[in-house]
Amino acid sequence: MKSFDAIIVGAGQAGPSLAGRLTAAGWTVALVERKDFGGTCVNTGCMPTKTLVASAYAAHLARRAADYGVVLDGPVGVDMKAVHARARKVTLDARSNIEKWLRGMKGCTVVQGHARFEGPNTLRVGDEVLTAPRIFLNVGGRANAPDMPGLDQIEYLTNVGMMAVETLPRHLVIVGGSYIGLEFAQMYRRFGAEVTVVEMGPRLIGREDPEISDAVREILEAEGVNIRLNAECISFSPREEGVCVHVTCQDGAPQVVGSHVLLAIGRKPNTDDLGLDKAGVELDKRGYVVVDDTLRTSNPGVWAMGDCNGRGAFTHTAYNDFEIIAANLLDDDPRKVSDRITCYGLFIDPPLGRVGMTEAEARATGRPLLVGRRPMTRVGRAVEKGETQGFMKVVVDAETQAVLGAAILGLNGDEAIHGMIDVMYAKAPYTVVQRAVHIHPTVSELVPTMLGELKPLE
Repeated sequence: MKSFDAIIVGAGQAGPSLAGRLTAAGWTVALVERKDFGGTCVNTGCMPTKTLVASAYAAHLARRAADYGVVLDGPVGVDMKAVHARARKVTLDARSNIEKWLRGMKGCTVVQGHARFEGPNTLRVGDEVLTAPRIFLNVGGRANAPDMPGLDQIEYLTNVGMMAVETLPRHLVIVGGSYIGLEFAQMYRRFGAEVTVVEMGPRLIGREDPEISDAVREILEAEGVNIRLNAECISFSPREEGVCVHVTCQDGAPQVVGSHVLLAIGRKPNTDDLGLDKAGVELDKRGYVVVDDTLRTSNPGVWAMGDCNGRGAFTHTAYNDFEIIAANLLDDDPRKVSDRITCYGLFIDPPLGRVGMTEAEARATGRPLLVGRRPMTRVGRAVEKGETQGFMKVVVDAETQAVLGAAILGLNGDEAIHGMIDVMYAKAPYTVVQRAVHIHPTVSELVPTMLGELKPLE
């Protein structure tokens, strides 16, 4: 049995950074990783997919060259092997850098293999038994593949499998009209594939306000993505030319035949094979580790960070989990998960930046509200770049002047939204931003203008 001050299970976004803080404080740390260093973000999530998005954007812009007075000879082609080689290099470089950092970290012992609890503070990794008074879970999640009729009869892809497809699908059918599915839909349409999105709900990205969902649908359909909504009874069957996806939609044919099927219908935590019952670690009904406001589990010597705790499904929330744990353990700084304001992006083109409440959520509070909207057609930077799709929107508490939520769907929306995020964390009234002088010409400069045109929400 090998003893350490701390054991970290998983080298995703939070684990390596926590190892760095703990070892710098003089702790001995074992970091266990069963496969690829860097977790989902580095290997099959953010980094490779956003690299693919960038390649797809370049192809899209090249096809629009004439709009900018640029002349290209012949049709625009896409070398999918080169596209994937570029994405793979980004991933391998990041993965290698993380592994080198950890292996060279003084006080950190890297152990490779699958960890399982044998007791409240004991883990087995292959033939090794590790023990520590503090154990931190950073085991992440994986794509959800629910028991759908016929799924066991076909070959299907998840975000992991898509990273290995180096040829262009003839017709990619994506089951799931939310964030992951829509990013793949647009990028593969821009690469040249026929794409159909099948969504069980009545609209795309159902957690957003209807006007956001509708605008995103218009953007995708304008590029030739087929959208099938209200697909209440999805099933699958093999076909000689690929896979048949059976749908029951209000409009369109009752089935879609594609060459490839991508499941993008949510994720689930990697908690089912850790022996958590032997450690006294409680799970909720969906399999997520139950944690308190400081990310401690029902076992006071075990914490859970990142996707496995159900308190956030993003790289930035995983990193913030590390910050909260480190602040409480090392800095005498009582940070809490409940201090976090929800924010995220949808990285189609143009992107969606979101923070705080939707309009529907704000209405549900019963507070008197003010709302501001501005189409991107009235944003100079967007007009100059010829990218005027989308709009910006903000919801404000009329009595306190606090910003409750904002959305920017449009050029640089994923960056411009941070002005709203910062004012919300500062707990400052919206008038602070309204009176700020922003740089021209930018997207952000129109945020104060929008705030100056707030109207009561009826």
